[in-house]
Amino acid sequence: MAIPWSPATRTAAAPGSSSGWYPVAHSAEVSTTPVQVGAGGRAYVVVRLTADGEVTAVSARCPHRLVPLVAAGVVDGHLQCPYHGWRFNAEGRCVEIPSLGPDGTPPPRADLTVPWAVEERDGWVWLAPERTATLRPPRSGGSRPAPDPEPVPDPAPPSGPVFGNLDPSLTRAWHPVALADELVDGGYVQARLLGRTWTVHRRDGELDADPPAWGVQERYGVVWLAPDEPQGPVLAVPEAEDPRFAAAWLPPARSAAPAGPLADTLLDVAHVPFVHAGTTGTSAEEVPAHVVTPEAGGFRSVQEHWSDRGAGRRRATSVYRVPFQLLRRLEEPATGTVRTVLFLLQPEDRDSTRIYTCVLLCAGDAGAVPGDVLAVAVTHQEELLAEDLALHARMDSQGLPLLLRDELHVPADRLGVALRRALADFAAAGATADLPDRASA
Repeated sequence: MAIPWSPATRTAAAPGSSSGWYPVAHSAEVSTTPVQVGAGGRAYVVVRLTADGEVTAVSARCPHRLVPLVAAGVVDGHLQCPYHGWRFNAEGRCVEIPSLGPDGTPPPRADLTVPWAVEERDGWVWLAPERTATLRPPRSGGSRPAPDPEPVPDPAPPSGPVFGNLDPSLTRAWHPVALADELVDGGYVQARLLGRTWTVHRRDGELDADPPAWGVQERYGVVWLAPDEPQGPVLAVPEAEDPRFAAAWLPPARSAAPAGPLADTLLDVAHVPFVHAGTTGTSAEEVPAHVVTPEAGGFRSVQEHWSDRGAGRRRATSVYRVPFQLLRRLEEPATGTVRTVLFLLQPEDRDSTRIYTCVLLCAGDAGAVPGDVLAVAVTHQEELLAEDLALHARMDSQGLPLLLRDELHVPADRLGVALRRALADFAAAGATADLPDRASA
């Protein structure tokens, strides 16, 4: 946090107050690339919205998914969030939410907060977080106007519960711990799960774990482990048992991001034109209304739309099961072709998640899927996943906020809202199951 200029030259402030002027950066350091700074115990980013423009200061996180805006860019004179393309003007007002379409109106909560004043003087950028009686910052004669600043404060964390990788309820679920071909007969693998190391053995075709687990099984080419009695079964994947489908697993990937925010991204459609612009070439557009249908242990959503590649009507299906099992299926009913991507997330430690991804293709009327076609699909999916993981490397998230008012949700976020509710119910059920039986006490 930057230290205010000498108390002798500014209005006195009560302890803990953010009144007064705070030098936060040298003017030459501020360009069209945002810089995170602190003033009065609050985090901001400072940026120029044109190459030679004035300095703008706004709150440090996008209200939508709490993305640090130090990762934002300047586009057409606005600050653009890298996740979903929300744009903000110099006053912090949200002027565009692409998923709402060209006629959509951003809600008031989409606006960023701004300090009372921002000014450049003597080669320094000064912020006044709140109204102050001193209308201008003091002169510094070009010298450093304050001691070396303390570390910039992190933006305020969510006020409600955050579902992280070590949530106690996660012991009551099936988790992937290895691909089946990683575990040969007579051998073993060691896997991190929920902050513990598990050793899984395969002996004469049978699986067991040390320390003992409620269950270990193999399904869909994956080894699963449930530490305690799980609340629900493994996600059903009909394609995995359909001989018309060709399947290939990507090499497992690893991220420092928690599994909850990763699942949120993998279910999300509105981020594609911004996070994957160079890979998919998809332009920003309104996300059509869609219905999310609750199911036991999760939910399902089906959307239909016309293809922009002349393939006729397409059907997109998303299926989710707690805690971190999901698939996305894209069908072209006219030709019978289907492309399904299965995602399974292994919460290893607080700051580590292993990601398993399987691509399943059906060529429909065209017959068997050629090997080179499947290889291209795998490479494409690897590129998409790498882009998602690069985004999360900049987000510095501790988990998925479960209190809906901690983030701002728009109609395109129906799947994300359903995810938060499903995990909140899952956590609550796990907590209830762990309570002692009063009748037998």
